[in-house]
Amino acid sequence: MEDTKRSKKVLVLFAHPAQTRSEVNVPLFHEAQLNKHVTAVDLYAEYPDFNIDIEREQQRLIDHDVIVFLFPLYWYSTPSILKEWQDLVLEYGFAYGHEGTALKDKLFLCALSAGGKEEAYQTNGFNHYTIRQLLQPLEQMAQITHMTYIAPFAIFGSRTAQEEHRVIQHKEKWVTLLNKLTTNTLNLEKAKNIENLADLCTAQGD
Repeated sequence: MEDTKRSKKVLVLFAHPAQTRSEVNVPLFHEAQLNKHVTAVDLYAEYPDFNIDIEREQQRLIDHDVIVFLFPLYWYSTPSILKEWQDLVLEYGFAYGHEGTALKDKLFLCALSAGGKEEAYQTNGFNHYTIRQLLQPLEQMAQITHMTYIAPFAIFGSRTAQEEHRVIQHKEKWVTLLNKLTTNTLNLEKAKNIENLADLCTAQGD
């Protein structure tokens, strides 16, 4: 039986190439740094030349129970360093393949900001696809590496979130999510099936 009382260790891999213009992701990164059960890593700061330390990153994955990609959505995908990280760190024999089970049963999710409004990310909207559909390559990555994929934690209309006073509420939801992850109290069945994990963090009893 899983020990639900043991604190889970969360690894937040933060990727934002233009942090001086960030009004959402940088505040979330700073909140993650305040949680003693969270390891928050600024990938652009650690690897400005993209020379990623593969063994170090693999050990970080081994040492944590929950893996989070924190990033702004750029052209329907992650900033480039996260793709480089995946290409180099998730090696055959480590993350996938016959003996690649290092990530088995770890939890994986994306925490992201999208510039467009929520209605733009619908089948009949401007972008033609939902956020979950656009993130399917990352969902498949999680499947191949034997991780448990849950819904993204997303904020839409991020360009105007600050002036519309939505960032504070989003940060509160993020703190709630991190606490649920570290205390292993997140409702995983709902988290797997909901469209946006941010909606779950406001539900009573979840």
